[in-house]
Amino acid sequence: MALTYKSSGVDVQKIKKSQSSIGRIIASTHSLQKVRSGFGHYAGLVEIHGGKMLATHTDGVGTKVMIANMMKKYDTVGIDCVAMNVNDIICIGATPLSFVDYIAANKNNERVFIQIAKGLAVGAKKAGVPIVGGETAIMPDLFGEKEFVFDLAGMVAGLVDKNKIIFGNNITTGDAIIGIASSGIHSNGYTLARKALLGRYSVKDSARGIGRIGDALLKPTEIYVKPVLEIISRCQVHGLANITGGAFTKLLRLKKTGFVLDSMPEPPKIMQLIEEIGVKEEEMYKTFNMGVGFCVIVPKNQSEKVITICKKHKIKSWQVGSISDKNGVFVRSKKIA
Repeated sequence: MALTYKSSGVDVQKIKKSQSSIGRIIASTHSLQKVRSGFGHYAGLVEIHGGKMLATHTDGVGTKVMIANMMKKYDTVGIDCVAMNVNDIICIGATPLSFVDYIAANKNNERVFIQIAKGLAVGAKKAGVPIVGGETAIMPDLFGEKEFVFDLAGMVAGLVDKNKIIFGNNITTGDAIIGIASSGIHSNGYTLARKALLGRYSVKDSARGIGRIGDALLKPTEIYVKPVLEIISRCQVHGLANITGGAFTKLLRLKKTGFVLDSMPEPPKIMQLIEEIGVKEEEMYKTFNMGVGFCVIVPKNQSEKVITICKKHKIKSWQVGSISDKNGVFVRSKKIA
């Protein structure tokens, strides 16, 4: 039987149903301020003075923290925490301005907290956003484990001009989809990745072309803030998508149109190994970034300009597809969403 995210314990369809129910409830608060975007996109937007919109987003590192515990290595998950937040907020054209973190654990462990904080600082410096506060909560009764366990999340705030918001509504048939390289699995799909890999390997085992499994799984999420903000300032951008939970199905949150991904790069070795173990290709593209961590959608005549900017920032990018007039997300002609 093929491994799936659902069989690993994460039912995406049921989660979406829960999210819709939550969304209907929180929408009842939107009349309290001038809310432009409050649910379902990459960031919430509230109008403030001076023609600006305040953008906010919150996210965590997920079960990647379990790999950090297995490896006793904690200096990279802070980078992931910053990345998961700032990479989302830039998708509506906002510039990140401040960040706060939240660490919850079953016991105090200063050594681990210092390592996590060092990672947070590395990520924040790469994103150009200050960490202005946070919270450390020690909750032994909630976690109930003898060994040290923790969770890590954060929140980012940013600004965007009212007339420069990028939602994706300008996406047009014929536009180019530029994929920017990921650094690895990033911080999504780890429940399925652990189910596949750790049923056959330990985190200390090595695999050809990968090295130690645990090191590959802990490779920190790429931060796209600087190249993407330059792309926004210099190019005609129609849509931006951070490829995280739900992978390429996330493209449909920009616009209900056709996203044809027919020139994807070769996936990273760690993802090839997961597929070889027993996860079908369609499930892979619905769960993992497959080597493309961020997508920029521009008119075709802007594609080379985007690729040149990425090269300047020392990050690979390719035209991975285009916009068609048929609805859905397609990978090599197969519809995945």
